[in-house]
Amino acid sequence: MTVSGVRGTASPAKRVLAPDLARGGMLLLIAIANTPWYLWGRKLRVSTIHPPGGSVFDRSVQVASMIVVDFRVYPMFAFLFGYGVVQFLTRQEAAGQARPGVLAQLRRRNLWLLAFGFVHAALLWQGDILGAYGLAGLLLARLFLHRDDRTLLTWSAIGSALLTLVTLISVVGAYLAAVAPVPPEMAGYLSLGIAGSEQSDPLAAALARLTFWPVVSLGQGLIALALPVAIVLGFWAARRQILEGPGEHLPLLRRVAIIGIAIGWLGGLPHAAAVMGWLTIPPESMFVFEVTQMATGLPAGLGYAAFFGLLGHRLSGRRPGPIISAVTAVGKRSLSAYLAQSVLCAPVLAAWGLGLGAHLHSASTAGYAIGVWLFTVAGARLLERGHLRGPAEIALRRLSRRPHPRTEDR
Repeated sequence: MTVSGVRGTASPAKRVLAPDLARGGMLLLIAIANTPWYLWGRKLRVSTIHPPGGSVFDRSVQVASMIVVDFRVYPMFAFLFGYGVVQFLTRQEAAGQARPGVLAQLRRRNLWLLAFGFVHAALLWQGDILGAYGLAGLLLARLFLHRDDRTLLTWSAIGSALLTLVTLISVVGAYLAAVAPVPPEMAGYLSLGIAGSEQSDPLAAALARLTFWPVVSLGQGLIALALPVAIVLGFWAARRQILEGPGEHLPLLRRVAIIGIAIGWLGGLPHAAAVMGWLTIPPESMFVFEVTQMATGLPAGLGYAAFFGLLGHRLSGRRPGPIISAVTAVGKRSLSAYLAQSVLCAPVLAAWGLGLGAHLHSASTAGYAIGVWLFTVAGARLLERGHLRGPAEIALRRLSRRPHPRTEDR
C-alpha cells in the first residue's frame, strides 16, 4: 500500500519528490516480491515461496529477492504511510480545518482501506496489504498522533526491542527443534497462501484468498511489529519534515540508509544460503528465517526510505528527466498501480485464469513482473500528462469525504 491515498489535495507543485519517487520505484520490487506466489502446481519448500530447481539464472533471482526484496519493501511503504498521514493532518489544519474533523476523515480513509483490501483479496490477490495498513492506521493514529516526539521514539524502540527479542527466542527454538529426539512438525502458512493461486474453481479460489487475507492483515499489520514500528517512525519523521528538507538531515539520512540497508541485506544472506543448500539447516528449524527476515526487513525498509530521501536531495533544484518523471508519476498514483499489478497478474498466472504460473519459474516470473511494472509506468505517465489522479485515489478520496447531511423536507 501507499501513502498517496491519504495525501490530501496538495497540488503537484507542492508535492515532495522523495516519497513519490520511492513509492514508484519500490512498486517494481513489490511486483517482484508478489509474483512468486502465483507459481502454483509444484512442491513447496520450507520457509520460502520460491520454487525449487530452475536454472542458474532462476536461482540467482531467488537469492537476490531473499536478500533485497522479501520482507524489505513493505516496511518502507509503512513508513511512508505514516509520513503521509501527518502531512495530510498538517495541511488540513493549515487550511483551517479543525483537528477532530481531520481525524474523522482519516478514520474513514482507513476503514475504506480495509474495505478495498477485502475486495482486493476476494477478487484477485490473497497477499493484499491494504487491509494491514488500514487496520494499523486505525489503531496507531488513535494511539500516537496526539503524542509527543519522545513518546513516538520510545514506543518505536520498544517495538523494535520486542521484535529483536522474538527473533532471539526463535533462534533458540530453532536450535531446540534441531536437537529434539523427535523433530516437531512445522505447519507453515505458505500452503495456505498459495491456495488462492492453485484453485481452478473461481469460487474456491476466492474463499482460499479470503481465508488467507486475515493472516496478512493481522500478522503484518499488527502482530509482526515491523509495520507498526515503521508507521510510528513515519509519524515522527514527518513532524521533523525530514523528506521535505533532506538537506537539513543529511547525517541522519546517510546513517539510516547505510546501516539499515546493510543490516537488511546481511540479514537476508543466511536465509538465502539455507534455501540454496549452502548452509545446512534442518527443515524443522527453517521457520526461524520467517522471523529473521521480518526483523532485518524493518531496518532495510527504513534504509530504503532514507536512500530515496538522499536521492530527492540530490535531484532538488533540477528539472526531472523523463525516467524520474515517469517513476514519480507512478508514485503519485501508487494505490492504483498496486491494484493494477493484481489485475495484470492474477487472471494470467493463477489456475482459475490462464494458469501460466504453472509453466514459469523465478527468472521468467521476475521478467513478467518487470513488464507489469513498466505497463503501470506507461499508464501513470499518460495520466500525469492529462493532470489526472489514479482511479483508486479518486475513489478513496470521494468515499472518505464527510457525507453531506440531508436537508429537512419543508
